[in-house]
Amino acid sequence: MGKSVTFSAAIALAMALCAAPLAAQEAPVAEKPAPVVPEGGANAVVATVNGTPITLGHLIVLRANLPEQYQNLPDDVLYKGILNQLIQQAALAQSAESKVTLRDTLAIENDQRGYMAGVALQGVAEAAITDEALQKAYDAKFADAAEAKEYHAAHILVATEEEAKDLKAQIDAGASFADLAKAHSSDGAAANGGDLGWFSQGMMVKPFEDAVLAMEVGKVSDPVQTQFGWHLINLTETRIKAAPTLDDMRDELASEIEQAAVDAHIKTITDAAKIERPGESFDPALMREQSLLDK
Repeated sequence: MGKSVTFSAAIALAMALCAAPLAAQEAPVAEKPAPVVPEGGANAVVATVNGTPITLGHLIVLRANLPEQYQNLPDDVLYKGILNQLIQQAALAQSAESKVTLRDTLAIENDQRGYMAGVALQGVAEAAITDEALQKAYDAKFADAAEAKEYHAAHILVATEEEAKDLKAQIDAGASFADLAKAHSSDGAAANGGDLGWFSQGMMVKPFEDAVLAMEVGKVSDPVQTQFGWHLINLTETRIKAAPTLDDMRDELASEIEQAAVDAHIKTITDAAKIERPGESFDPALMREQSLLDK
């Protein structure tokens, strides 16, 4: 088949059979007492297949990795479904032991290598995220950061300089900027009187930004050309942009800290390993030679 089956028909059928009663159940369920742990704990045998044991731990691990929609199924339904799946897998695996190919062996080794690499990094990533590390990373980004200014402006966008100059003359004579924007501006902001909202340096194209930075609040610019056309800009107000709080940045900082810790650990481990590369001279196209696995 080429691909492993993750969930058996037993679990899927159990989910379908219990879906209706679960949806209809409205009454609160009394809290159940803690289950009695059998002797051996996770190593307690729940079934054997031709003498090969399946343990309670096998069920626990498989259940923990089920998709979220399966997690809320009743325990008795999941228990039966997962146990049946493991029994079926064990029987099938045993039946295929004499048919294992080089391709199968290598795939198993790759899967095991990838899983163990994840195990090696999981603790490193978790240990790296501490309150102290988050505060240090936050301070490094924002403690000495210069105050950033934000600008609130509106504009009128037209196709030619002549149109822009004519509208500027009307504004200088007392016409409403917002009314002219609604009547003449060619972009989506026209409906709101040309209002562009708040923006900071770097968010607008350079000719537009340069004009805004040189303006006084309450003034309307002379025509400014960008790749979009000709603009009249009305700078309505400015403010100092508040730095984000630590809580605002927590997820982003945690991701950066985790990645740095993982990268450092990978470097430490690989630098300490004795690594030889006799295959560096091989033709990379050899990776396409699936027929080599059949020899």
